[in-house]
Order: sequence, then C-alpha cells, then structure tokens
Amino acid sequence: MTLFLGWGDPLRLEDVQDREREGTAWEAMAVGLHSHADISEISGTAHGVQVEFTPLGAYCLLGLPLRHLADKVIHPSEILGHRWVAQLTEILAQTPDWDDRCAVLDDAITARLACGRTPSPVVLEAWRRLCETRGRVTVTELARITGRSRRRLEILFGEQIGLPPKTLARVLRFQNVITLPQIPGRTLAETATLCGYYDQAHMNRDFRALSGLTPAQFRTLTTNTTVTSEAPVHERITSIFSG
Repeated sequence: MTLFLGWGDPLRLEDVQDREREGTAWEAMAVGLHSHADISEISGTAHGVQVEFTPLGAYCLLGLPLRHLADKVIHPSEILGHRWVAQLTEILAQTPDWDDRCAVLDDAITARLACGRTPSPVVLEAWRRLCETRGRVTVTELARITGRSRRRLEILFGEQIGLPPKTLARVLRFQNVITLPQIPGRTLAETATLCGYYDQAHMNRDFRALSGLTPAQFRTLTTNTTVTSEAPVHERITSIFSG
C-alpha cells in the first residue's frame, strides 16, 4: 500500500482501466494493491513523501479490510483521519531537512502501529511462501501448507492483504520479471520460464494486463531511461507499478 503526502502542485493520475478518473488531481493519496498500472505525472513545483507499506504492514496500520482499497486510490484522510493527515503534512512541509522529515514520519507511523491490529499467523505463513517463491506457488499448495481451505484463504487475504492469493501471485511473478537482472542474449521465452510462467504467451498476457505494456516495450523503456539518481533503473521503474 502506498501513502503519498504532498505539498505544492498536485499529482495527476491516469488509471488505465478507469478513464473517468483520467487527469484527477491529488495532493495526497492512499493506493491499495493494484492488479493493473496507474500512471502519475506532475507539471509545476511540488514536494512530497511516499511511504511503501507491505500489505500486512498496511493492515497493521489501518486496521480495516484491505479489500476496500484493492485497485483503488483514495484520499488518505478517509482512512487515517483528516486531522492526522493535515497535521502531518503541515509538519513535513515546514521541516526543511529530509532526514528530519523521515524522523517525523517514523514517529507518526510508529505511534499508529502501536495500537494497530495483528495479522493472522495463517496469512503471515502464506504471504511468506508467496514472497519466497515469487508467486510460484498455487492456491492449492497454500491451502495444504496452512491447513485452511481455498475459500478461507481468499477471505483472509481479502481482509488482510486486499487481493486474492491467485492475483497476488500474478503480481509477484510480474515484479520478478521487471526486477530480474538483464543478461545479454537471454530471450523473453527464457525469462518466462525463469519467472514461473507456462510459456512466453502466458507472460505476455500478464504483462499487458498488469502494466499496459508488452515485455518488449518495457525493455525498451528501461533501456532508454536516463537515470539521474543512484537507484538502478529497475528499482525506479518498479515504483511505477508498485500498487
């Protein structure tokens, strides 16, 4: 889950699956786990902080069923309270040093986590296995590992993660593809096999659904991107798709 708090000119957001929201301006946003890409842009001058929560971290912080945030973007005041968001944003805007801003964020988030909810051990185990295998585990296998039915897992994931296990596995496989170090000569078919897809066509379909791009288009994008920070290209690009 992504929390963005900004001051200055707002971000404009384009949802590739919701044209009615195209060009919506946001000075702050909370973004749940997504099964497709959102594109944000800004023209003008603005500052902001962006905090990336793991799904279970977001559940601990918010204490609400995360299915209500899945594939959605809302103003954070709707889930964190107008006063908390407004006061924190004001303090961040008035703090001149970025290290001090990070300290302010740490204190504010830690205070909320102190009275947050605790994830289910079943979800913790399933989440761990999904991350370890990078999405290369079936829902049937997760049910066997956790001793819960497929239906029970889907209910727990809807509450504490947001997306069902099968969809989450797709997202994790996709993230594995876009963060996999590129090796000269490796074909897309070989990449698909390494990342747990049945074949290249399977990877292509998921790639288009989750990013709006083909693997070849994405490879061109990362190859032609000029990096102005110390972060590797794949890390900067990954942030685009980090629903």
